[in-house]
Amino acid sequence: MKKLLLTTFITLTSLTAALAQSPFTGTWAGKLEVGVSLRLVFHVKAVGDGSYTGTMDSPDQSAFGIPCDKVTVTGNTITATLGNGAINYTGTLENDTTIKGTFTQGQSIPLILVKQTNPGAVRKLNRPQTPQPPFTYTSEDISYTNKDKSISYGATLTIPTGKGSFPAALIISGSGAQTRDFDFADHKFYGVLADALTKAGYIVLRVDDRGTGKTTGSFANATTKNFADDAVAGIDYLLNRPEVNKKKLGLIGHSEGGIVAPMIAANRKDIDFVVLLAAPGVPVPDLMVQQNRAILGQQGMNEQNLEAYLQLYKALLLDGVNNEKIEDALTAGKKSMQQWLAKTDPAIVSSMGYNQAEAQEKIVSSLVQSFATPWGKYFFGYNPASNLEKLSSKVLALNGSADIQVDAATNLAAIQKALAKSKAKNVSVKTIPGLNHLFQTCKTCTLNEYGELEETFSPVALKEIIDWLNKSVK
Repeated sequence: MKKLLLTTFITLTSLTAALAQSPFTGTWAGKLEVGVSLRLVFHVKAVGDGSYTGTMDSPDQSAFGIPCDKVTVTGNTITATLGNGAINYTGTLENDTTIKGTFTQGQSIPLILVKQTNPGAVRKLNRPQTPQPPFTYTSEDISYTNKDKSISYGATLTIPTGKGSFPAALIISGSGAQTRDFDFADHKFYGVLADALTKAGYIVLRVDDRGTGKTTGSFANATTKNFADDAVAGIDYLLNRPEVNKKKLGLIGHSEGGIVAPMIAANRKDIDFVVLLAAPGVPVPDLMVQQNRAILGQQGMNEQNLEAYLQLYKALLLDGVNNEKIEDALTAGKKSMQQWLAKTDPAIVSSMGYNQAEAQEKIVSSLVQSFATPWGKYFFGYNPASNLEKLSSKVLALNGSADIQVDAATNLAAIQKALAKSKAKNVSVKTIPGLNHLFQTCKTCTLNEYGELEETFSPVALKEIIDWLNKSVK
């Protein structure tokens, strides 16, 4: 964390007193409930001229010391912005130890922060699969740019030992701003995947997403199409490396990356193979309904309330996606809410807490605005079949039977159906029992369990990928 240079015209005595009297200084921690609990920690410092600075940690994503663009205090209210305004937290001091507020990143989520008496205490998690140097292969931290040089990418390239050219793969990350390793709760999912593949004889390129790590550009304003453009820059980089066998170049897409990979491969003849990991196969609106049904059902929502909520959810999703202007999307959302209220049992509406105008307005605004972002309009309106049907490369599609984010049965069936219409001849589609969305062997198989499990990436899944690559690519 950078040290702050305090420039002030007041005496040291008065400065010390001013800092001591500020109730917001210190470390504040809370849990953001987004289906999975994410710990957020804010470190707030008061500067002698009455202003404040701060940083944010997200320990479960192994992100620490993220600088706040601005921290302002007005009376008992504090506001912190990060990521050029893409992230905002506003809270009110309830007492000496509690701030009650709202965290906004696309959508607004309640977040209560509690002052920490021992801010340095962070539970050390055991991650036995995390690769540790010295490696048995070459690992290079590199950078490259896209064609117009508007974005510089930070990445790691791993190259097997030995001479000659090697098959090569680019890992394409899932939704959210991910580092090259996909750091989460001390796991390094893509780091473990790259390590296994490189030991098996494959060059692997893994990259920080735009606006993340050492990659420049704006993540907040990007769409899935922009992420495909970023992946193309990675392919072009690999094609310029002498160690790469240019006839055996492939893409490994996880989750949303499993949408990006076919987008690219459908329009390029130099992609030899595509590996889809927990990739969507059904239209994304249907996928999101499936995902919400699984998660909310697992969390205990009763069947009547669940079905009623999903009807409202899908209507608001379509309102956000199908209206160009946010004002029109919100107007459509309010109309959908009234239509939903008219056909839904009032007892169900009341039990869900949507019988008051304020609650109705809040859910409409929150959901519609999250769907109506540039990314949301593209992603939530997408049908994966459109590009899967155009593929001619070799394809491996894997998913875990316990995945509650991308249901294995329906999505793999849709992928297989789309590929049957394509020119792809070498196709393998398989469900691996007992694995979650991150390809961990799960127990309760909830979202919260992702960070609790010691296993980062199932050895069974890694073997499936490597065996298929050895048979189909090498």
